[in-house]
This record gives sequence, C-alpha cells and structure tokens, in this order.
Amino acid sequence: RARASEMSLSVKNARLGVASILGIGLVVVLTSRSTRASAAVPMDDTVFMGDPDIMKPKPDGSSTGARPVAHPRWEVSRSLADRICTRNRKYAEPSGYWTKSTRFMAETKTAREAGEAVTFYDVVSGLPLFTAPRGRTWAEFTRESEKHGWPSFRDEELVRENVRVLPDGETVSITGTHLGHNLPDAKGARHCVNIACVSGLPPKD
Repeated sequence: RARASEMSLSVKNARLGVASILGIGLVVVLTSRSTRASAAVPMDDTVFMGDPDIMKPKPDGSSTGARPVAHPRWEVSRSLADRICTRNRKYAEPSGYWTKSTRFMAETKTAREAGEAVTFYDVVSGLPLFTAPRGRTWAEFTRESEKHGWPSFRDEELVRENVRVLPDGETVSITGTHLGHNLPDAKGARHCVNIACVSGLPPKD
C-alpha cells in the first residue's frame, strides 16, 4: 500500500510538473506575441488603434470607394495617389518624391519662413489628417522627413479623430485611405506617410 501510495503521488507530481511546463510555455508564447505587437505599434493612449475592416475592399476594388481629388495639392500625381492610397496596402511612392517631384517645398515656403503649421488633408475624402509641425520646428520636421525619404509625423501632429493605426502598423484614415506606416523610434510613434495620400485640398472659405 505504501508503494502504491508513493507511485500515485509520483504520478500526480509528474502531471503537475507537465502542467507547469505547459503553463510556462503558454506564458512565453503570449509574452512573445505581445512583445512583437508592441514593437510594431506603441500600445498607449497616444495612438488610436483601428479595426482592419476600415481597409476592406469596396465594390470598385479600392479601399476608399472613390478616387482621389481631380487635382491634388502641390501638383501631386493623381494616378500615383490612386495607385498608392486607394489600391495598395504595403507599397509607397518613391523615396524623396515629396521634395523632388512636387511643389510642396515651394508652396509651403511662406508658411515655413513664418513658422506657421500646415494642415494635410486626405486626398480622397478631404478630411484633415495631420497638422505640422507641432512641438518642433520646420527645420526639425524637414530634416527628419528627408532622412527617411517620406514626410514623418509625430503623434501630436495627428488629427486624432481621423487617423487610425492598424495592428500591423499601417497608418490609415478613417475613410480607408492608406497613408503609410507607423515606424516607432526612440522618440515614440513616427508615422511615415506618402505625400500623395495627404495632398487633398483645403476646404474653401
């Protein structure tokens, strides 16, 4: 009986050991997944997470259900905006396009020299998406954006009711326009955005 009792106890201990190992493994897996997610998108109250269904294809095959405005701001190519912002989830306009192939720098010269912020609008819906620079100078905004090849916006420059970040880091408008991706660095979230997708026209007075 003593031996039987000892064997029974050993079996119970073995089962508990296996359960503990499985539990630890589960914790490791979940922690790993959580770490990967937080590495892609900072999970704090400065980023507004969005539902991936925002980008669900519409009947016309686009994510917006409409084409970009006929004549985008800063002489941005409409065909480029249509291809990158409404029918694409991962590709981008050419690096440096915003300074080399548009009139952004020329047409914002007055605002930049006066230290005035500029608002960037959705190229399809016309919703305001970013106002920059905020919390930094034009020189700092331009230097960071030129370094990375695309306009780079910080969280304080978002128009938060109109911009969302999806679980994979994609930055989009609430109406389904692909904007770019959130690529965090040591300073926090950094939204690397296609100028074509934020070249909507300001509202008329």
